Amino acid sequence: MIKVAVLTIKLHAPWVHSLKEKRMAVKSLLAKVKNKFSVSVAEVGDPDIHQSIRIGVAAIVPHRAQADRVMDEIVNFVERNTEAEIVEEEREIR
Repeated sequence: MIKVAVLTIKLHAPWVHSLKEKRMAVKSLLAKVKNKFSVSVAEVGDPDIHQSIRIGVAAIVPHRAQADRVMDEIVNFVERNTEAEIVEEEREIR
């Protein structure tokens, strides 16, 4: 049975001092995740808080084990590809 993996990651970016800086950082990170994993990804919260970034990722997967693996890989990729610190993550498989 096909599953939908939903991942929400909240990051703290202490170097960001304007919404313009935040938009540039978010845009770059979203493009990298989308290109690497062929998933749907978007900023899903905290749009007016300069140093807080919340992104949501959704992926269609054939089974639960692959959902877990894909979410682990995305979290690791985000950690390696941004200076922002992951402060929270939520996972759901539907």
